[in-house]
Amino acid sequence: MLDPLNLPGWMVTHWEQNAYDYRLTIRSLAPSATCPHCGHARLARHGVLAPGFRDVPMHGKRVGLIVQRQRYRCLQCRRTFVDAIPGLDDHHRVTERLKIFVAEQVLSRPFTAVATEVGLDEKTIRAVFRAAVQTWDQKRHVVTPTMLGIDEVVLGQPRCVLTNVDAQTLLDMLPNRTYDTVFAYLQQMPQSQRVQWVTMDMWRPYRVAVTRALPQATIVIDKFHVVRMANAALDSVRKQIRTTLSPRERRTLLHDRFLLLKRAQDLAPMDQMVLEAWTKNLPLLGSAYRAKEAFFAIYDSRSRGEAEDRYREWENALPGDLQTAFSPLMTAMNNWHAQILAYFDRPITNAYTESVNNLIRAMQRMGRGYSFEVLRAKMLYTAGMQRSDIPRYGTKPFEPVLSDMMRQHRINGLPTPDRTMVAGRLLGSDLAKLLSLLS
Repeated sequence: MLDPLNLPGWMVTHWEQNAYDYRLTIRSLAPSATCPHCGHARLARHGVLAPGFRDVPMHGKRVGLIVQRQRYRCLQCRRTFVDAIPGLDDHHRVTERLKIFVAEQVLSRPFTAVATEVGLDEKTIRAVFRAAVQTWDQKRHVVTPTMLGIDEVVLGQPRCVLTNVDAQTLLDMLPNRTYDTVFAYLQQMPQSQRVQWVTMDMWRPYRVAVTRALPQATIVIDKFHVVRMANAALDSVRKQIRTTLSPRERRTLLHDRFLLLKRAQDLAPMDQMVLEAWTKNLPLLGSAYRAKEAFFAIYDSRSRGEAEDRYREWENALPGDLQTAFSPLMTAMNNWHAQILAYFDRPITNAYTESVNNLIRAMQRMGRGYSFEVLRAKMLYTAGMQRSDIPRYGTKPFEPVLSDMMRQHRINGLPTPDRTMVAGRLLGSDLAKLLSLLS
């Protein structure tokens, strides 16, 4: 009889079908020879159990298995047992290959759709997926970068996002951004001494965690977060003086506020005329705009020393009526002085991490509110999204064991389309590929 199941260790004794399902009766090809409790070989048959299991869909139909499991009684210790079940998960009543199939399908499809296709309850699908992700996490070994990016994305609550800034890949997502969580992750990174630079925003738990877990690394505060504070100070001045304007002027200034946030050299000639009119008619606004531009110019410095001199000049020249508005910026500069100026030693930013955050939000919108665990798995394990430093074709001799490695990879339960998780060193999820997935 042709074996339509191809499940090693089992033989199909009967099968039938209807419009939606196959149902196959199977039995083990290797009945028990000894008692698993005492090792004795004197066994007596003690009935047959026939539990139902689910298998991978076949020909567009759900597959159910009636597993005939011989029950035995040991004549030595008098205990009962049943045949072992290779390739079957007795807890979820599914085959091991169905668990792999479900986990891979959930990465690109809703839980309910996969549950309908395989004939399982949605809760079982979620449980199987969670178990698969735990297995993938245990087997996932990412190369520790020399430039680490740390940021957060709000998904119900702030979630820490870690990236390889140099390779532009996503390393991992953490359930929160607390010190304990971030420190624990950084501390367990393999070869953590590889990290030389860490770019992040001004969140104190990040700084403490990095300082203690990666003492050799230099912290660089992301330029965007610093200059954004200068823009915020300017906007606070605009809001302060709007009470002195007529309703029409307030509406016009609200519309033109984006001109205030642009650099002077980026303004079109007409925009320059509009801005000049506002700054002349509203001297305080003009003073705030010039202070903002002077602060931005600090980042045009060619060395750390020049940047520090420019900041001191800017701080001393700041008018007294702007001290309150720019106070948060000056406080940040004092509290994070060394980390902000480190940008001029190594001008790296968290732009790639911010891009990842946007992709994560887009992925969440596509799923209409994925849980954090599901969203993280989709970002890390979606087939084809991984990137590694696999050598170019022909640069190394062929290895005949590669196919065996791939088969073992399948057995171990990792998504097989991502060959980069087997050959080469895994760098993380590629940003360009993630973007193409969402476009």
